Amino acid sequence: MSHITIGVDISKDTLDVYRLPEKEHCQFSNDAKGFKSFIKWLDGAPVYRIVYEATGAYHRAFEQALGQTDLPLSKVNPLHAKRFGQALGKLAKTDKMDAVLLARFGAVVELRMRQVAPQIMYDLKELHVARKALIKDRTAAKNRQKNLTLPMLMRDAKQSLKHIEARLERIDKAIGDLIKSDTALAKRLAILMSIPGIGECSAFALIIDMPELGELDGQTAAALSGTAPMVRQSGKWKGKSFVQGGRSHVRQALYMPALVASKYNPNMKILYRRLIEAGKPPKIALTAIMRKLIVLANALVRDQRKWNEKMA
Repeated sequence: MSHITIGVDISKDTLDVYRLPEKEHCQFSNDAKGFKSFIKWLDGAPVYRIVYEATGAYHRAFEQALGQTDLPLSKVNPLHAKRFGQALGKLAKTDKMDAVLLARFGAVVELRMRQVAPQIMYDLKELHVARKALIKDRTAAKNRQKNLTLPMLMRDAKQSLKHIEARLERIDKAIGDLIKSDTALAKRLAILMSIPGIGECSAFALIIDMPELGELDGQTAAALSGTAPMVRQSGKWKGKSFVQGGRSHVRQALYMPALVASKYNPNMKILYRRLIEAGKPPKIALTAIMRKLIVLANALVRDQRKWNEKMA
């Protein structure tokens, strides 16, 4: 091993760092002071890759701080890192061992380099997470409301729902205003909403949960959205294909647009009818529409053009 690979295990308060090939371990605080100390510790070494896991709010400040440097960053799915550790027979777990594992993962696997998102994307993500929580609260409140009989509780439930709806409206406006304040994002929004079936909220979700749109090939876009069928075959045996993995939030955001597109988008309507006539269950046909939508959205964003009816 001739290049320097660094694994960083990020927790709420600390950064456990492991450096290969020197096999050097160090710990820093997960704050601005710790980030400066970490960069100083690197001492301008020719780093090949810095590997860290997506850990929600804990990795955000670290990612933003290092994004202002020229250091090569690779953010990995925690599940992928876990599977790599299992393949190596590593069952024990400590922060230092996780850092070692991430360093080894980056040394032997060609990982995608991470382009650090601008601040506006972090703000949009935070608003979107709050919106998802309110959607769950609204669903739960409506379900509780169905079983109420006392007038007082019914009034309270109605008031609660009204409050949730008002908060959702404010968040939707904040998301829309933020996106429209950025020229590139505003253009992306217009492109996505030009596709029949994709409304404003669905376009918001695609912009926020799948910022890579336009930078991928069609197959990768489908896999990342969790709509690509996974083939199961061994020897003469051939099992049914199914969708697995990917980003569940993107898949959920595509469901209603696919339902609408299967009825009102001319091209998607033809595809849906053809699949149903071929004996495919409606759920599988809708998944195919979802996959077609995300591949189309990726192509349009890549080419910076809106949908038109003549498109195949």
